[in-house]
Amino acid sequence: MKKLFIILVLALTACTFQTKHRGYVFPEDLETRVANIKTTAQLQEEIGDPQTRTIYGDEVWVYYSAEENMRGPFPRTYDDKTVLLVWVKGGQVVKTKVLHDADLPNVRIAQGETEIPAAIELNAIEEMFNNIGRFSPAGLGQ
Repeated sequence: MKKLFIILVLALTACTFQTKHRGYVFPEDLETRVANIKTTAQLQEEIGDPQTRTIYGDEVWVYYSAEENMRGPFPRTYDDKTVLLVWVKGGQVVKTKVLHDADLPNVRIAQGETEIPAAIELNAIEEMFNNIGRFSPAGLGQ
């Protein structure tokens, strides 16, 4: 009876449910709030700084939010995903778009490694000899 009780307790503790919020905590009326924002200063005051900004093409500020669900030994799942995209030009908000779970594509991560063109593959000994002279001794400030 004691063994059964111990196994049952261990099984129940392994199946705990925990939810963590990742990214921004958006208000319920996100679409109406961002529709009235005209400048980046208003946007930063209302939502905050973006998680990332594009570096090529149009300047787009990206905000992301998701709920991370952990259920014991099962893989983590993410729901209530929301992405806020804000097109910015010279301190002015040009366009906003809010994407939810259904609007986001299901991206599958490829297995393996991405090859880097013209990469040089070195073994451990070549790496060791390649690094000789590259670093200054600690405390010299060079």
